[in-house]
Amino acid sequence: MVDSVNMLMVGEAGYPAVLRDIASPPRRLYWQGHEPKGWINRPKVAIVGSRKMSAYGRAVTDNLARQLAGCGVVIISGLAYGVDITAHQAALASRGTTVAVLPSGLDKIYPAAHHNFATQIRQSGTLLTEYPPGSRSYPGNFIARNRIISGLADVLLITEAALKSGSLHTARFALDQGKAVMAVPGNINSPASEGCNNLIKSGAIPVTDVSDVLFALKIKAEPRAVSELSFENPEEAKVYELILQGTISQDDLAEASGLDTPGLSNALTMLELSGRIRPGGGGSWLAA
Repeated sequence: MVDSVNMLMVGEAGYPAVLRDIASPPRRLYWQGHEPKGWINRPKVAIVGSRKMSAYGRAVTDNLARQLAGCGVVIISGLAYGVDITAHQAALASRGTTVAVLPSGLDKIYPAAHHNFATQIRQSGTLLTEYPPGSRSYPGNFIARNRIISGLADVLLITEAALKSGSLHTARFALDQGKAVMAVPGNINSPASEGCNNLIKSGAIPVTDVSDVLFALKIKAEPRAVSELSFENPEEAKVYELILQGTISQDDLAEASGLDTPGLSNALTMLELSGRIRPGGGGSWLAA
């Protein structure tokens, strides 16, 4: 693990070329962990969205980030609450590479509650900022930070966003930078998905499956299909596929699967014992 803070200046060897071309490129980049040149030429997706996300937003963020990281895609986000940290955690769980772009100096992790996650990211990815050590986060830093998140990525993916979500600033930066903007559609009656639904109406590419993102990245390899996995019985396969698709509450799983209570309970127990799912809290289940 690299504990010291490293610096790259614009124009210097190793400074990401993709950032030199954006409006107001950061003059200096401070980083810890893996050197940016080690992942900058790999396919990269920025995953951002609401800080206060729903169970649906958590499920789709977790599933998409895990599958993308499993395909070798670098996951970029901002270490914030909600979608950001869920995307980072999913990439780490898949033993993938993740990059966190901070609105502060690297010795002033924001939010402080994510200090332990930042330590994990240093070990298998990169912490990055344009602010020197000692710098605290100020309101204007968050929007400025977002131009770097979108600037580093090949594709921007917003998994859940309300109408006034800060992630919509990132979408505007991405469009100005000529990047593909993708969004996960949500319930039309849910304020939590209003931002994403509006983005799609305005031309963002809808994402209903990880293959949509892989296609945008021009990656042919796909994660193993559920049909290719080994299960004890068809009920387990059915329940697992529903969870991957975003049906995560036990009540919804019972209705969608058509299984009775003992049958669903047995399928969930076996899937949890096999390490394929994990409790998500509040009677919900997430892919592990």
